Amino acid sequence: MPANPRTWLVSAGRFRAIDKLRRRATFDAALARVSAYAENTALTQPEIEDERVEDDELRLIFTCCHPALAGDAQIALTLREVCGLSTEAIAHAFLTSAPTIAQRIVRAKGKIRDARIPYELPARGELTDRLDAVLRAIYLVFNEGYSASAGDSLTRVELSAEAIRLGRLLVDLLPEPEVIGLLALMLLHDSRRTARVSPAGEIILLGEQDRSLWNRDLIAEGTVLVERALSSRRAGPYSLQAAISAVHAEAGRAGDTDWAQIVGIYDVLLRMDPAPIVELNRAAAVAMRDGPLAGLMLIDAILVRGDLTDYQHAHSARADCLRRLGRRDDAAAAYHRALSLTTQDAERHFFERRLMELRSHVVNDPAS
Repeated sequence: MPANPRTWLVSAGRFRAIDKLRRRATFDAALARVSAYAENTALTQPEIEDERVEDDELRLIFTCCHPALAGDAQIALTLREVCGLSTEAIAHAFLTSAPTIAQRIVRAKGKIRDARIPYELPARGELTDRLDAVLRAIYLVFNEGYSASAGDSLTRVELSAEAIRLGRLLVDLLPEPEVIGLLALMLLHDSRRTARVSPAGEIILLGEQDRSLWNRDLIAEGTVLVERALSSRRAGPYSLQAAISAVHAEAGRAGDTDWAQIVGIYDVLLRMDPAPIVELNRAAAVAMRDGPLAGLMLIDAILVRGDLTDYQHAHSARADCLRRLGRRDDAAAAYHRALSLTTQDAERHFFERRLMELRSHVVNDPAS
Protein backbone atom coordinates (compact mmCIF):
# COMPACT_ATOMS: atom_id res chain seq x y z
CA MET A 1 0.00 0.00 0.00
CA PRO A 2 1.49 3.39 -0.98
CA ALA A 3 2.13 5.89 1.82
CA ASN A 4 -0.42 8.27 0.28
CA PRO A 5 -2.96 6.17 -1.70
CA ARG A 6 -4.94 9.16 -2.96
CA THR A 7 -1.87 10.84 -4.45
CA TRP A 8 -0.73 7.55 -5.94
CA LEU A 9 -4.12 6.92 -7.57
CA VAL A 10 -4.29 10.43 -9.01
CA SER A 11 -0.76 10.09 -10.39
CA ALA A 12 -1.39 6.63 -11.83
CA GLY A 13 -4.63 7.82 -13.43
CA ARG A 14 -2.92 10.85 -14.92
CA PHE A 15 -0.14 8.76 -16.50
CA ARG A 16 -2.69 6.25 -17.81
CA ALA A 17 -4.61 9.09 -19.44
CA ILE A 18 -1.44 10.53 -20.95
CA ASP A 19 -0.56 7.11 -22.39
CA LYS A 20 -4.01 6.78 -23.98
CA LEU A 21 -3.79 10.29 -25.45
CA ARG A 22 -0.36 9.55 -26.92
CA ARG A 23 -1.59 6.32 -28.52
CA ARG A 24 -4.62 8.12 -29.94
CA ALA A 25 -2.41 10.91 -31.29
CA THR A 26 -0.11 8.36 -32.95
CA PHE A 27 -3.06 6.62 -34.58
CA ASP A 28 -4.66 9.88 -35.72
CA ALA A 29 -1.36 11.03 -37.22
CA ALA A 30 -1.01 7.75 -39.13
CA LEU A 31 -4.57 8.01 -40.38
CA ALA A 32 -3.95 11.57 -41.57
CA ARG A 33 -0.79 10.53 -43.45
CA VAL A 34 -2.61 7.66 -45.15
CA SER A 35 -5.54 9.89 -46.13
CA ALA A 36 -3.26 12.58 -47.51
CA TYR A 37 -1.27 10.08 -49.56
CA ALA A 38 -4.40 8.53 -50.99
CA GLU A 39 -5.71 11.94 -52.02
CA ASN A 40 -2.41 12.95 -53.62
CA THR A 41 -2.28 9.80 -55.72
CA ALA A 42 -5.95 10.27 -56.69
CA LEU A 43 -6.64 6.59 -56.11
CA THR A 44 -10.01 5.48 -54.77
CA GLN A 45 -11.31 2.15 -53.58
CA PRO A 46 -14.64 0.70 -54.74
CA GLU A 47 -17.27 1.52 -52.18
CA ILE A 48 -18.46 -2.06 -51.82
CA GLU A 49 -14.97 -3.20 -50.83
CA ASP A 50 -14.46 -0.19 -48.54
CA GLU A 51 -17.37 -1.35 -46.46
CA ARG A 52 -15.86 -4.78 -45.87
CA VAL A 53 -13.42 -3.46 -43.24
CA GLU A 54 -15.19 -0.82 -41.22
CA ASP A 55 -12.63 -0.43 -38.43
CA ASP A 56 -10.07 2.26 -39.27
CA GLU A 57 -7.15 0.62 -37.49
CA LEU A 58 -7.76 -2.80 -39.05
CA ARG A 59 -8.05 -1.14 -42.46
CA LEU A 60 -4.68 0.54 -41.95
CA ILE A 61 -3.04 -2.71 -40.90
CA PHE A 62 -4.20 -4.43 -44.09
CA THR A 63 -3.09 -1.38 -46.08
CA CYS A 64 0.44 -1.33 -44.63
CA CYS A 65 0.93 -5.08 -45.16
CA HIS A 66 1.51 -4.54 -48.88
CA PRO A 67 3.06 -7.57 -50.67
CA ALA A 68 5.56 -5.35 -52.48
CA LEU A 69 7.35 -4.84 -49.16
CA ALA A 70 9.47 -7.47 -47.45
CA GLY A 71 7.56 -9.42 -44.83
CA ASP A 72 9.45 -8.08 -41.81
CA ALA A 73 9.25 -4.56 -43.23
CA GLN A 74 5.46 -4.83 -43.58
CA ILE A 75 5.09 -5.78 -39.94
CA ALA A 76 7.66 -3.30 -38.60
CA LEU A 77 6.00 -0.46 -40.52
CA THR A 78 2.56 -1.51 -39.27
CA LEU A 79 3.63 -1.78 -35.65
CA ARG A 80 5.35 1.62 -35.73
CA GLU A 81 3.02 3.73 -37.85
CA VAL A 82 -0.37 2.20 -37.10
CA CYS A 83 -0.10 0.53 -33.69
CA GLY A 84 2.24 3.09 -32.14
CA LEU A 85 4.82 0.67 -30.74
CA SER A 86 8.27 2.09 -30.09
CA THR A 87 11.20 1.07 -32.26
CA GLU A 88 12.75 -0.59 -29.20
CA ALA A 89 9.61 -2.66 -28.54
CA ILE A 90 9.50 -3.79 -32.18
CA ALA A 91 13.19 -4.70 -32.03
CA HIS A 92 12.51 -6.79 -28.93
CA ALA A 93 9.73 -8.63 -30.78
CA PHE A 94 12.04 -9.37 -33.70
CA LEU A 95 15.00 -10.27 -31.43
CA THR A 96 17.16 -7.69 -33.17
CA SER A 97 18.47 -4.17 -32.56
CA ALA A 98 16.53 -0.92 -32.65
CA PRO A 99 18.77 0.58 -35.41
CA THR A 100 18.06 -2.47 -37.59
CA ILE A 101 14.31 -2.00 -37.18
CA ALA A 102 14.61 1.74 -37.83
CA GLN A 103 16.44 1.01 -41.09
CA ARG A 104 13.73 -1.45 -42.16
CA ILE A 105 11.05 1.14 -41.57
CA VAL A 106 12.97 3.82 -43.46
CA ARG A 107 13.55 1.44 -46.38
CA ALA A 108 9.87 0.46 -46.41
CA LYS A 109 8.80 4.11 -46.55
CA GLY A 110 11.33 4.73 -49.31
CA LYS A 111 10.00 1.77 -51.29
CA ILE A 112 6.45 3.08 -50.92
CA ARG A 113 7.52 6.55 -52.06
CA ASP A 114 9.77 5.50 -54.96
CA ALA A 115 7.47 2.80 -56.33
CA ARG A 116 4.41 4.99 -55.73
CA ILE A 117 2.72 2.17 -53.88
CA PRO A 118 -0.76 3.43 -53.06
CA TYR A 119 -2.01 3.45 -49.49
CA GLU A 120 -5.30 1.76 -50.24
CA LEU A 121 -7.38 -1.05 -48.88
CA PRO A 122 -6.85 -4.21 -50.95
CA ALA A 123 -9.73 -5.75 -52.82
CA ARG A 124 -11.66 -8.49 -51.06
CA GLY A 125 -9.79 -11.22 -52.94
CA GLU A 126 -6.44 -9.79 -51.83
CA LEU A 127 -7.19 -9.70 -48.10
CA THR A 128 -6.28 -13.37 -47.67
CA ASP A 129 -2.90 -12.79 -49.35
CA ARG A 130 -2.03 -10.28 -46.63
CA LEU A 131 -3.52 -12.27 -43.78
CA ASP A 132 -0.31 -13.85 -42.46
CA ALA A 133 1.35 -10.47 -41.99
CA VAL A 134 -1.79 -8.99 -40.42
CA LEU A 135 -2.05 -11.88 -37.96
CA ARG A 136 1.59 -11.54 -37.00
CA ALA A 137 1.26 -7.80 -36.46
CA ILE A 138 -1.78 -8.24 -34.22
CA TYR A 139 -0.07 -11.01 -32.26
CA LEU A 140 3.04 -8.90 -31.68
CA VAL A 141 0.86 -6.07 -30.38
CA PHE A 142 -0.76 -8.55 -27.99
CA ASN A 143 2.63 -9.87 -26.88
CA GLU A 144 3.86 -6.38 -26.07
CA GLY A 145 0.76 -5.90 -23.97
CA TYR A 146 0.96 -9.33 -22.31
CA SER A 147 4.66 -9.07 -21.50
CA ALA A 148 6.01 -5.56 -21.99
CA SER A 149 9.51 -5.31 -23.41
CA ALA A 150 10.51 -2.50 -21.05
CA GLY A 151 9.24 -0.34 -18.21
CA ASP A 152 8.10 -0.82 -14.66
CA SER A 153 4.99 -2.87 -15.42
CA LEU A 154 4.92 -6.44 -16.72
CA THR A 155 1.78 -5.81 -18.76
CA ARG A 156 0.24 -3.09 -20.91
CA VAL A 157 -3.43 -3.93 -20.68
CA GLU A 158 -4.55 -1.44 -23.31
CA LEU A 159 -2.40 -3.14 -25.97
CA SER A 160 -3.65 -6.64 -25.14
CA ALA A 161 -7.25 -5.41 -25.18
CA GLU A 162 -6.77 -3.67 -28.53
CA ALA A 163 -5.21 -6.79 -30.09
CA ILE A 164 -8.11 -8.92 -28.86
CA ARG A 165 -10.57 -6.36 -30.23
CA LEU A 166 -8.89 -6.51 -33.64
CA GLY A 167 -8.83 -10.30 -33.45
CA ARG A 168 -12.59 -10.41 -32.91
CA LEU A 169 -13.16 -8.08 -35.86
CA LEU A 170 -10.91 -10.22 -38.02
CA VAL A 171 -12.80 -13.40 -37.12
CA ASP A 172 -16.01 -11.71 -38.25
CA LEU A 173 -14.36 -10.57 -41.47
CA LEU A 174 -12.30 -13.67 -42.35
CA PRO A 175 -13.22 -16.69 -40.18
CA GLU A 176 -10.21 -18.71 -41.31
CA PRO A 177 -8.85 -21.39 -38.94
CA GLU A 178 -5.70 -19.42 -38.12
CA VAL A 179 -7.66 -16.23 -37.47
CA ILE A 180 -9.82 -18.19 -35.03
CA GLY A 181 -6.71 -19.83 -33.56
CA LEU A 182 -5.03 -16.48 -32.95
CA LEU A 183 -8.07 -15.10 -31.15
CA ALA A 184 -8.24 -18.28 -29.04
CA LEU A 185 -4.55 -17.98 -28.18
CA MET A 186 -4.90 -14.35 -27.08
CA LEU A 187 -7.99 -15.08 -24.99
CA LEU A 188 -6.40 -18.05 -23.24
CA HIS A 189 -3.24 -16.12 -22.46
CA ASP A 190 -5.20 -13.10 -21.28
CA SER A 191 -7.27 -15.30 -18.97
CA ARG A 192 -4.18 -15.65 -16.74
CA ARG A 193 -3.30 -11.96 -16.63
CA THR A 194 -4.52 -11.24 -13.09
CA ALA A 195 -2.61 -14.19 -11.64
CA ARG A 196 0.70 -13.38 -13.34
CA VAL A 197 1.70 -10.48 -11.10
CA SER A 198 1.69 -10.18 -7.31
CA PRO A 199 0.17 -7.13 -5.57
CA ALA A 200 3.76 -5.87 -5.28
CA GLY A 201 4.22 -6.14 -9.06
CA GLU A 202 6.44 -9.23 -9.00
CA ILE A 203 6.24 -11.98 -11.62
CA ILE A 204 4.43 -15.16 -10.61
CA LEU A 205 5.42 -18.14 -12.77
CA LEU A 206 2.75 -20.32 -14.34
CA GLY A 207 3.35 -23.21 -11.95
CA GLU A 208 2.96 -20.95 -8.91
CA GLN A 209 -0.12 -18.99 -9.98
CA ASP A 210 -3.40 -18.99 -8.05
CA ARG A 211 -5.58 -20.63 -10.68
CA SER A 212 -8.75 -19.47 -8.99
CA LEU A 213 -7.83 -16.03 -10.38
CA TRP A 214 -7.89 -17.27 -13.97
CA ASN A 215 -10.78 -15.86 -15.99
CA ARG A 216 -12.99 -18.89 -16.66
CA ASP A 217 -15.18 -17.04 -19.17
CA LEU A 218 -12.17 -16.29 -21.37
CA ILE A 219 -10.96 -19.87 -20.97
CA ALA A 220 -14.34 -21.25 -22.02
CA GLU A 221 -14.51 -18.97 -25.05
CA GLY A 222 -10.92 -19.68 -26.03
CA THR A 223 -11.35 -23.44 -25.68
CA VAL A 224 -14.40 -23.45 -27.96
CA LEU A 225 -12.43 -21.46 -30.54
CA VAL A 226 -9.47 -23.86 -30.31
CA GLU A 227 -11.74 -26.83 -30.96
CA ARG A 228 -13.31 -24.99 -33.88
CA ALA A 229 -9.90 -24.21 -35.42
CA LEU A 230 -8.53 -27.72 -34.92
CA SER A 231 -11.66 -29.38 -36.31
CA SER A 232 -11.07 -27.63 -39.64
CA ARG A 233 -8.01 -29.83 -40.26
CA ARG A 234 -6.27 -26.65 -41.49
CA ALA A 235 -4.87 -25.49 -38.19
CA GLY A 236 -1.56 -23.65 -38.20
CA PRO A 237 0.95 -22.35 -35.63
CA TYR A 238 -1.47 -20.04 -33.82
CA SER A 239 -4.04 -22.79 -33.41
CA LEU A 240 -1.41 -25.20 -32.09
CA GLN A 241 -0.11 -22.62 -29.61
CA ALA A 242 -3.69 -22.06 -28.51
CA ALA A 243 -4.08 -25.81 -28.03
CA ILE A 244 -1.05 -25.77 -25.71
CA SER A 245 -2.60 -22.93 -23.72
CA ALA A 246 -5.85 -24.91 -23.52
CA VAL A 247 -3.98 -27.89 -22.02
CA HIS A 248 -2.60 -25.58 -19.32
CA ALA A 249 -6.11 -24.21 -18.71
CA GLU A 250 -7.51 -27.71 -18.22
CA ALA A 251 -5.16 -28.44 -15.29
CA GLY A 252 -6.73 -27.57 -11.97
CA ARG A 253 -3.28 -27.67 -10.34
CA ALA A 254 0.18 -27.20 -11.81
CA GLY A 255 0.99 -30.80 -10.95
CA ASP A 256 -1.92 -32.00 -13.08
CA THR A 257 -0.51 -30.47 -16.27
CA ASP A 258 -0.27 -32.97 -19.11
CA TRP A 259 3.30 -32.20 -20.14
CA ALA A 260 3.45 -35.22 -22.46
CA GLN A 261 0.58 -33.80 -24.50
CA ILE A 262 2.18 -30.36 -24.53
CA VAL A 263 5.50 -31.75 -25.79
CA GLY A 264 3.60 -33.69 -28.46
CA ILE A 265 1.91 -30.51 -29.70
CA TYR A 266 5.26 -28.73 -29.70
CA ASP A 267 6.66 -31.54 -31.85
CA VAL A 268 4.01 -30.84 -34.46
CA LEU A 269 4.45 -27.08 -34.12
CA LEU A 270 8.22 -27.32 -34.52
CA ARG A 271 7.83 -29.23 -37.79
CA MET A 272 5.41 -26.56 -39.00
CA ASP A 273 7.39 -23.57 -37.67
CA PRO A 274 11.03 -24.50 -36.96
CA ALA A 275 11.82 -21.26 -35.14
CA PRO A 276 14.35 -21.07 -32.27
CA ILE A 277 11.67 -19.63 -29.92
CA VAL A 278 9.43 -22.63 -30.58
CA GLU A 279 12.41 -24.94 -29.99
CA LEU A 280 13.16 -23.16 -26.69
CA ASN A 281 9.58 -23.47 -25.51
CA ARG A 282 9.58 -27.15 -26.38
CA ALA A 283 12.82 -27.60 -24.42
CA ALA A 284 11.20 -26.01 -21.37
CA ALA A 285 8.26 -28.41 -21.70
CA VAL A 286 10.64 -31.37 -22.02
CA ALA A 287 12.36 -30.20 -18.82
CA MET A 288 9.00 -30.52 -17.08
CA ARG A 289 8.19 -33.89 -18.61
CA ASP A 290 11.57 -35.61 -18.50
CA GLY A 291 13.48 -33.58 -15.91
CA PRO A 292 15.83 -30.58 -15.93
CA LEU A 293 18.82 -32.40 -17.42
CA ALA A 294 16.90 -33.31 -20.57
CA GLY A 295 15.73 -29.72 -20.95
CA LEU A 296 19.20 -28.31 -20.27
CA MET A 297 20.76 -30.39 -23.06
CA LEU A 298 18.22 -29.07 -25.57
CA ILE A 299 18.65 -25.45 -24.45
CA ASP A 300 22.44 -25.70 -24.61
CA ALA A 301 22.19 -27.05 -28.15
CA ILE A 302 20.18 -23.97 -29.17
CA LEU A 303 22.67 -21.58 -27.59
CA VAL A 304 25.71 -23.40 -29.00
CA ARG A 305 24.33 -22.85 -32.50
CA GLY A 306 24.33 -19.13 -31.79
CA ASP A 307 20.55 -18.86 -31.72
CA LEU A 308 18.94 -16.75 -28.98
CA THR A 309 22.27 -15.78 -27.41
CA ASP A 310 20.89 -12.29 -26.68
CA TYR A 311 17.45 -13.48 -25.60
CA GLN A 312 17.03 -13.26 -21.84
CA HIS A 313 14.41 -16.02 -21.64
CA ALA A 314 16.78 -18.56 -23.16
CA HIS A 315 19.27 -17.88 -20.37
CA SER A 316 16.60 -17.80 -17.66
CA ALA A 317 15.25 -21.16 -18.88
CA ARG A 318 18.78 -22.56 -18.78
CA ALA A 319 19.28 -21.09 -15.30
CA ASP A 320 16.08 -22.73 -14.08
CA CYS A 321 17.26 -26.15 -15.25
CA LEU A 322 20.62 -25.64 -13.58
CA ARG A 323 18.93 -24.44 -10.40
CA ARG A 324 16.75 -27.54 -10.26
CA LEU A 325 19.85 -29.69 -10.77
CA GLY A 326 21.50 -28.04 -7.77
CA ARG A 327 24.27 -26.45 -9.86
CA ARG A 328 24.00 -23.12 -8.06
CA ASP A 329 27.11 -21.40 -9.44
CA ASP A 330 26.22 -22.22 -13.04
CA ALA A 331 22.62 -21.19 -12.43
CA ALA A 332 23.74 -17.87 -10.94
CA ALA A 333 25.91 -17.17 -13.99
CA ALA A 334 22.96 -17.87 -16.29
CA TYR A 335 20.66 -15.63 -14.26
CA HIS A 336 23.27 -12.86 -14.36
CA ARG A 337 23.36 -13.20 -18.14
CA ALA A 338 19.57 -12.97 -18.32
CA LEU A 339 19.63 -10.00 -15.97
CA SER A 340 22.11 -8.17 -18.21
CA LEU A 341 19.78 -8.59 -21.21
CA THR A 342 16.42 -7.57 -19.76
CA THR A 343 15.01 -4.06 -19.92
CA GLN A 344 11.86 -4.97 -18.00
CA ASP A 345 11.73 -4.04 -14.31
CA ALA A 346 9.52 -6.96 -13.24
CA GLU A 347 11.85 -9.42 -14.97
CA ARG A 348 14.86 -7.73 -13.40
CA HIS A 349 13.36 -8.11 -9.93
CA PHE A 350 12.51 -11.74 -10.64
CA PHE A 351 16.09 -12.58 -11.70
CA GLU A 352 17.48 -10.73 -8.71
CA ARG A 353 15.17 -12.69 -6.42
CA ARG A 354 16.32 -15.97 -7.95
CA LEU A 355 19.94 -14.94 -7.37
CA MET A 356 19.18 -14.18 -3.74
CA GLU A 357 17.54 -17.59 -3.35
CA LEU A 358 20.60 -19.26 -4.84
CA ARG A 359 22.85 -17.42 -2.40
CA SER A 360 20.54 -18.62 0.39
CA HIS A 361 20.67 -22.18 -1.00
CA VAL A 362 16.89 -22.21 -1.48
CA VAL A 363 16.27 -24.43 -4.50
CA ASN A 364 12.79 -25.74 -5.31
CA ASP A 365 11.99 -28.08 -8.16
CA PRO A 366 8.66 -26.99 -9.74
CA ALA A 367 8.26 -30.47 -11.19
CA SER A 368 8.17 -32.03 -7.76
